[in-house]
Amino acid sequence: MHQERMERVRGTMRAQGVDALLLSVGPDLPWLTGYEAMPLERLTMLVVPREGEATLVVPRLEAPRVVERPDVFGLRPWGELEDPIALVADLVGPAGTVGVGDRTWSRFLLELQGAVGGATRWQRAAPVVGPLRARKDPGEVTALREAARAADRVAAQLQGGEIRLAGRTEAEVSAEIGRRLVDEGHQRVNFAIVATGPNAASPHHEAGSDIITPGQVLLCDFGGLWPTESGAGYCSDITRCVAVGPPAAEVVEAYSVLQEAQAASVASAKVGVTCEDVDAAARSPIASAGYGDRFIHRTGHGIGVEEHEDPYIVEGNRTRLEPGHAFSVEPGIYTPGAWGLRIEDIVVATEAGPLALNRADHDLIVVDV
Repeated sequence: MHQERMERVRGTMRAQGVDALLLSVGPDLPWLTGYEAMPLERLTMLVVPREGEATLVVPRLEAPRVVERPDVFGLRPWGELEDPIALVADLVGPAGTVGVGDRTWSRFLLELQGAVGGATRWQRAAPVVGPLRARKDPGEVTALREAARAADRVAAQLQGGEIRLAGRTEAEVSAEIGRRLVDEGHQRVNFAIVATGPNAASPHHEAGSDIITPGQVLLCDFGGLWPTESGAGYCSDITRCVAVGPPAAEVVEAYSVLQEAQAASVASAKVGVTCEDVDAAARSPIASAGYGDRFIHRTGHGIGVEEHEDPYIVEGNRTRLEPGHAFSVEPGIYTPGAWGLRIEDIVVATEAGPLALNRADHDLIVVDV
């Protein structure tokens, strides 16, 4: 698997005229090697020349964490008295065009630009690696499905009243959701947004000390990292709303519109359709119902080894969906000072049509208080 990915990366490098890739901390590294680097002040960098052996340069104290894959890369640990910038520069050689991973710290990039002789052009590595990562293979889809099913189980526990809500703080409920994600098999929690009442009008609200009370709608958006044998984990991401006691009539009306919009957007996500058309499919019913100015973000984002990656489901993105593209569909309606609503599923574009990985109930369920 990793060897095949490396071959595809090199094929793209040849097609784009990139002589070397430098991948440091961030998602490209585990996707290509199975190794997730710690974000240290010590340099970790995978050097991928267009031809010849790739080399993973790591601090010596981190080398025991690396699962060696000699058919994919050589391992070069460096000691405290060595200069890792010089090591990388020697491995790059006289490359003309060098692609650098998005998460590379600026201090390392600036030093490398001064040390790599002959480099005439520096660019992002994303145009090489990004499109390859965006098209998930069957094993990656399986990992995303398993992650989604685990998140679904937690959502079902929320909707079924197994998580006590009334009288607790948002932070307490957020922590419990996180624990349940881990109990259901996630390696770690990436986020657990819990927003009650008017707080839900802020899409990325940070759970705090506000008490959840009857009569409010609770928005819960959570996800984590699902472990795989490849070494690269895959993310889950789901949003469901529950009513803590009977909701107000205006909330019920808006939620009905939102549910229709989310389902329409999922159904539109067919191979060959543009990302902006999937966004429009969600936006149109919401605008027609008079809530257009309350849908304040894009409809979705790609997902894989990162929570947010290509392709982005947003107006202006004319990328056409391809088999294996995986992304969220998560329209929302937000009324500042009052309430917020969002429904989110992870969807995979397939030749047979859009495959929604999340199956937890989409209704606005009233949880007994």
